Amino acid sequence: MPSWPPSQSVPLACHYAHDVLSVIQIPSLSSDHLIHGFSTNELGTVGLTHAKDPDAVRESRRQFLKELGLENTPLTTAGAVHGTQVARVDQPTDVIDGVDALITDQPGIALFATYADCYPIVLWDPKHHAAGLAHAGWRGTEAGVALAAVKAMQEEFGSDPADIQAGIGPGICGLCYEVGAEVAGRFDARFTRPQGEAFLLDLAAANRAQLQEAGVTDIFTIDLCTKETDYLPSHRRDHDGRRFGAIVAIR
Repeated sequence: MPSWPPSQSVPLACHYAHDVLSVIQIPSLSSDHLIHGFSTNELGTVGLTHAKDPDAVRESRRQFLKELGLENTPLTTAGAVHGTQVARVDQPTDVIDGVDALITDQPGIALFATYADCYPIVLWDPKHHAAGLAHAGWRGTEAGVALAAVKAMQEEFGSDPADIQAGIGPGICGLCYEVGAEVAGRFDARFTRPQGEAFLLDLAAANRAQLQEAGVTDIFTIDLCTKETDYLPSHRRDHDGRRFGAIVAIR
């Protein structure tokens, strides 16, 4: 019997502000030319949509950028709609509506999206110095947003999927993400498991499989479940509108 959930994990690199965890990174994606990170509750919520204090959110975003050494870099935000649209970013743009993945090969652009159980997917092509960031909830995963992002990097930058490195950030794990039969039925049985009258769904494993299908072989998954990790926001746990963020930039 295969283990459950079937996803694989890697160690973390952590930033601390005043001895408190503020930013998480994937060491396997470390590069002199790639900057990436996932914020924690120590920096505050970084999502504006449900914000009670937008100014505080903007300050949290500024602190997030500062932690990554990107103080003077404007954020380009994916206006996620749980789909598969990908936008190429050649110059900083405040918000790009209607897209769940951003790609760029330009330094000085900070790709940004917010999450609260959905998965951030970081893509890095070291040969073409091209990067991407995707937002994958169950709808985006079922629709193939990871596949779409890799394909866009192929078409826009000439990236070979075999050269792309992928990192799957924190999200709700396959032991905590309970869904109904109508959602589970949209996924291959490899990624679901009966749980009483419901099902457990492993989105990290489903996205890993999509990346492998696209030809990506270097895939690194953080073993951090948002619902189980108190320093990360979780919609399933708290329903409070808090969001963590992911930033990807090229230097």
